[in-house]
Amino acid sequence: MTSSPADLMRRNLLDVFNEPDPARRAAAIAETYTEDVVWHESDRIVHGRKDLERRAEELRAENPDWVFQPAGPVSELDDIGHLGFQYGPVDQPPVVSGMDVARIKDGVIIELYTIVTEMRQPS
Repeated sequence: MTSSPADLMRRNLLDVFNEPDPARRAAAIAETYTEDVVWHESDRIVHGRKDLERRAEELRAENPDWVFQPAGPVSELDDIGHLGFQYGPVDQPPVVSGMDVARIKDGVIIELYTIVTEMRQPS
């Protein structure tokens, strides 16, 4: 099954980074990213599915009661997808806002860029 950039961007945010169950998260990662995916964050570059899986687990452990939410619709152009996000405690204003931009090839994400645009103090 070939996934569109819009499907992959939603899966990246919701099925990977919001998923608390490690087995379901690993399955979503296997379906969403190429084996040698490269993920660019502001302070690091993550290489490969296994390291992406470890980093996703770290983020969940840092703030176990926080969730990612889409901030608007997915934008896509050719092999690029874009989705704004908000991140923070459930049922409270977001603490972090930003965007994910991904390059897609053969129905999976090959490169992901996460850009944080705003950080607030938690309530």
